[in-house]
Amino acid sequence: MSTNERDRELSLIEHLDELRSRLFIAAIAVAATTAISFAFTEKIIAILLVPTGLTKCIALSPTENFTTFFRVALFAGLAFAMPVILYELFKYIDPALHPHERRYVLTLGPFVLFLFVAGMSFCYFLLLPSALSFLINFGGSVIENQLRCSEYLSFVTMFILGVGVVFEMPAVIYALIRVGIVKRAWLAKQRRYVVLLVFIIGAVITPTPDPFNQTLVAIPMYLLFELGLFLGRFAESARRGA
Repeated sequence: MSTNERDRELSLIEHLDELRSRLFIAAIAVAATTAISFAFTEKIIAILLVPTGLTKCIALSPTENFTTFFRVALFAGLAFAMPVILYELFKYIDPALHPHERRYVLTLGPFVLFLFVAGMSFCYFLLLPSALSFLINFGGSVIENQLRCSEYLSFVTMFILGVGVVFEMPAVIYALIRVGIVKRAWLAKQRRYVVLLVFIIGAVITPTPDPFNQTLVAIPMYLLFELGLFLGRFAESARRGA
């Protein structure tokens, strides 16, 4: 089979050099978007405080304001740089892909980005307000809750990013079926275990112990699993036709 320069087999040193170059570009993108985000961090923090109903949080050390601003800017920078990160990942694996594999990876890319944004939006608009309402008001008759900026914003940003990653499940399932690592029929037989697993994951990533918020996470996760199975039909058809 003839190969072109793009598809040539790389040595280990060349692979490492290519990986370093791609990571460097991704890091530059994150640095640039973080620097831009830093100028708007005050507005971003105000947006992240909306689910609490508060307009300010407190700092307890002289350096906390700056470190909190930087952490939030980095969170925003990672989110905004995600298209570049995904592109550099694709360019790294691209030489090892066959033409038909490139097509499905390029098709999957926008879907992966959409799922990530959808997951963060779901967390911010639905999950976070419910969780914060429970946490802030718990024991309110004897405890006055004053949110510390560093702890609250660290919790919120990691929570939003975590749910964004969890929402990648359909894309992961599609990819696994497409490359033949798992069979769709086998995954479909695991539904009862998936139900148990999503509730366990919901209990782990949800910051509250109440079953309502756990269910609020688990049900979308199971629906994402079913969406992955549905997309798996097309993955198997494409694999058979390749």
